[in-house]
Amino acid sequence: MSTSLVSAVSAADTGADPVSLLMLRKTLDLQAQGVASLVQAATAAAPVASNPPHLGQNIDVKV
Repeated sequence: MSTSLVSAVSAADTGADPVSLLMLRKTLDLQAQGVASLVQAATAAAPVASNPPHLGQNIDVKV
C-alpha cells in the first residue's frame, strides 16, 4: 500500500469529506484495472506446450 493510500484510508475512517472518499475510490479502481491488465498479460504470455506427443516419454538413466 502506498503512503497516500494509507493516509486516504485513515482519513476515510475519521469521517473524511466526500472528495477524499471519491479519490480513494478512484485510486482503488485504477489499481484494480492495473492488476487485471497484469493478470491478462501474464496469462497471454504463458507458454503453450507444443511438443510432439512422443517427447517426454522416456528417461535416459545411463551414467
